[in-house]
Amino acid sequence: MTAKNDISVMSFEDALAALEAIVRGLESGQQKLEDAITAYERGAALKKHCEAKLAEAEARVQAIVARADGTLALKSED
Repeated sequence: MTAKNDISVMSFEDALAALEAIVRGLESGQQKLEDAITAYERGAALKKHCEAKLAEAEARVQAIVARADGTLALKSED
């Protein structure tokens, strides 16, 4: 499997673009059944990857808090 096809190393943006392309292909109804099933499976994996990337980004954003003086700091684990 090439790096381009390896979902685990894709950026959020690349994975989302690939997922959107799969959705457009499935919506067209022009694929053979086996190809549509394969595309759907890859789409499910891309969706899961995107959700994980979003959760990771959300956790990073939530870890940043503004101090009283306006500077930013990482939120301490209490």
